[in-house]
Amino acid sequence: MSTLLTPERAAGERPAALRGERLRAVLGRRWFVIVGGLVIPVIALTVWQLVSALELFPVSQLPSPAMVWNSLLDMAERGWLAQDVAISAQRVIIGFLIGAALGLLLGAIVGLSRLGDILLAPTLGAIRAVPSLAWIPLLMIWLKIGEDSKITLVAIGAFFPVYTTVASALRHVDRQLVEAARAFGHTGLKLFTTVQLPAIIPSVVSGLRLALAQAWLFLVAAELIASSMGLGFRLIDSQNNGRVDRIFLLIIILAVLGKATDALIGVFERQVQKRLG
Repeated sequence: MSTLLTPERAAGERPAALRGERLRAVLGRRWFVIVGGLVIPVIALTVWQLVSALELFPVSQLPSPAMVWNSLLDMAERGWLAQDVAISAQRVIIGFLIGAALGLLLGAIVGLSRLGDILLAPTLGAIRAVPSLAWIPLLMIWLKIGEDSKITLVAIGAFFPVYTTVASALRHVDRQLVEAARAFGHTGLKLFTTVQLPAIIPSVVSGLRLALAQAWLFLVAAELIASSMGLGFRLIDSQNNGRVDRIFLLIIILAVLGKATDALIGVFERQVQKRLG
């Protein structure tokens, strides 16, 4: 049974539709996105300052924002801040690029080839279950305490999110789309680059974002145990010296760096979508 759209009802729905369009327009504006993203951090900082001012927790457990800021200035003056950030970021970038490239390659092999799936998927699935800390003793024996062991661990962390998402996404590409492309003579690498890869771009970007988060996680694990420089080393050094203010600072720096690198993946996604669109 259909309902008729009376003039009165249509007149009532138009303002609601206009309000919805205006709301979507506001939500899509860059200034609103930036301000909205700052709401929770500002609230958290305000609560933190209030709790510190009321001395609800001892300073040894919860330093004030001012103490963390002074710690930032102190580390910057000593040259530790720039050095640790640069070293850790370099390790993450190199390890991430290596791990993501290998993840894309092996994910494509497993996702496109039944034989590759049979041969590789069980072994890689078992290796994926190995905790990050379990790799450190072996890497230290094989590669010693140096950059190679840390970058290798970061690459391991970045590899599996990309591999898993790419392999899974390729298995679910529309078969009719693939068959249509083959009918036009697209096979092998051409089929992959022109049809299958564009179809899984959202999954690839999601995998890259997860891989970047994993890269930072594995980096800190490596630097906490076997390093003399970097943000992870500075964390454990601050713990040993009872510098809770530095620990808070380093956690905030890691959060900011993680968000900044994630934003770069977002820029990459928009550029790819423009080219494909």
